[in-house]
Amino acid sequence: MEIILKEDVIGLGYKHDIVNVKSGYGRNYLIPQGKGVIASESAKKMLAEELKQKAKKLEKIKADAENAAAKFEGVALTIPAKVSNNGTIYGSVNSVMIANELAKLGFEVDRKLITIKDVKTVGEHTATIRLHKEVSVTIPVTVVPDAPVVEEAKAEEAPAEEAPVDAEAAQELADEQEVLEALDAPAEA
Repeated sequence: MEIILKEDVIGLGYKHDIVNVKSGYGRNYLIPQGKGVIASESAKKMLAEELKQKAKKLEKIKADAENAAAKFEGVALTIPAKVSNNGTIYGSVNSVMIANELAKLGFEVDRKLITIKDVKTVGEHTATIRLHKEVSVTIPVTVVPDAPVVEEAKAEEAPAEEAPVDAEAAQELADEQEVLEALDAPAEA
């Protein structure tokens, strides 16, 4: 079933696109929600005329998206994450975390416009922000451990190595063990 979209539908298309969808999705969701109309011949002619009239407005929207993309020039994100000893992240870095980091830098971006592959390891990754159907920006994302892993490992080992062993206390423990063994031996016999 061909549908003309009346508004942007994430994952499907943009306003004024003609898309093929399953008939149930079109009849039961897109058309009742007002997100699309059936792409009949008359509807296609009306769309062509409307696009002709709105060409300048669409150029301005695209120019605004390109200006917004220029603002992202040189932006790189560093996201701290909890990491296991082998470098695997507990959970994953997702579009919500990237949107929050961008908000800290003064960029308000809808999380739904951000795409990133599964990030489950420390290192360099890239996120894509789709500002317009023809304009997208890639941003380098560096995932770092929130606390250095090496220091955590040393911190866990340090108390065991630094624990002072008192010779008298060790002798007392050995004597107690001998006494306990001696008490247990006759009881078994």
